[in-house]
Amino acid sequence: MAERQDENVQSSLQYDNVPCDQLLAQRNGLAQQYKLPTTAKPTFSNPAMGFGPFTPDMRSKAKRDSDKASGEIDAMSRSIERRDCGKPKKKETFALPGAKTG
Repeated sequence: MAERQDENVQSSLQYDNVPCDQLLAQRNGLAQQYKLPTTAKPTFSNPAMGFGPFTPDMRSKAKRDSDKASGEIDAMSRSIERRDCGKPKKKETFALPGAKTG
């Protein structure tokens, strides 16, 4: 089962070409669809001892879909964080030191 759970972990690089506003909307929509937080991360359950490496995946389809969505949300969030999406751009000010702006 662990090897199937590993496939829920995704690279965030695949989302780096998606515009920030579109990626934020996509992540938030996926989180809402699966009733997950936007900070969702893939989870791993410990397989039962004694079954060896080929433990059958006992998760329901809904749980597998939710776990897959968690991996996608995590990858999107890492891309968003790395690119500073959703944060206001710093405005370059050319005011003299001590001068009041605003």
